Amino acid sequence: MLETALLEDGAGKPLLSGKLNDSREWSAVNAFCNRTYMPLSTRPLTRGMDPDATMRMLKIGRITFSRFCFGTPTRADDFDPTSGNIIVVNTLRGAVRHPLTGNDAFDSRPGDSYVVDCSRTNYWNIADGNDLQLNLTIPHKIMEETALRWYGFVPGDDLWKKRLVFGVGHSGWLSLLEYATRSLDARRDAIANPLIEQRIEEMLCLELLRNWSECAGLNLETGARAAAPYYVREAERLMIEQAAQAPSILDIAARVGVTARSLSEGFRRFRGITPHAFQHRQRLASLRQALLAARPDDTVTSIATAHGFINLGVLAASYRKQFGESPADTLRKRPLTASPP
Repeated sequence: MLETALLEDGAGKPLLSGKLNDSREWSAVNAFCNRTYMPLSTRPLTRGMDPDATMRMLKIGRITFSRFCFGTPTRADDFDPTSGNIIVVNTLRGAVRHPLTGNDAFDSRPGDSYVVDCSRTNYWNIADGNDLQLNLTIPHKIMEETALRWYGFVPGDDLWKKRLVFGVGHSGWLSLLEYATRSLDARRDAIANPLIEQRIEEMLCLELLRNWSECAGLNLETGARAAAPYYVREAERLMIEQAAQAPSILDIAARVGVTARSLSEGFRRFRGITPHAFQHRQRLASLRQALLAARPDDTVTSIATAHGFINLGVLAASYRKQFGESPADTLRKRPLTASPP
């Protein structure tokens, strides 16, 4: 995976032809690092050793992809925090040592990914000289935009200061990078369709945010719930409490003091679904509780009808999708008790 990243496009045509893609001069290597990542310091671990560097760089949206190695054992440090950049190091070959928490360090191996927000915490690395990385440079502000758009709030430094390893081995994250790099077009050294480029940028930032928060032990959904405005949380409460009655979205919106359109926009922004979808889930959950609490002479039809479901075929399909079984399967699970005298 990623063997040809930034070397060939999806059609096998060579990328970055006619550009400086390698060097044995420290001045050229340092200039590449400062331009691609941020101002930083480098020094070979063996005095007087020249680099044998690979240096390939392309942008997808606002994210900079680079295929890089020094080609000699090297320490890099003093990454400039004013750059505002996050770096994701995906090791393709060899090993690179990175700091973790306190004095702990980690040697990333092929298939490992490491993330650090250089705008929030210090960073250094030591490359063994036989290494090769596919790196991403992402402006911190893009990650904040993604968090706000999908979760309704911006996480604090308890997330951004976490330096950690994620996606060990052949992960979904690496598959996404493979897709992104194979979407490049050698005729332009870019992605031909700007809309696809924007979507790839969004997918990369969202997947990175998900991996980062999970590995850091942070629940973005909990944070999003706290950040959601009152009318969204109050609408959720009403739809949960009155799931069996299924009040209309217009009625719910009026009761929480907003228009139906504002309620819909609030749910899309802070929950990623529509009010109708949220209410449907709650109605199915309420039906499930009723099925599990049913009397011996109750049937799926009688219970579903009492909960406002008319088309039992549509109900069965959506119920199975949500719970992995049919309403009849749930009904058979109910505790069997004697009928009242």
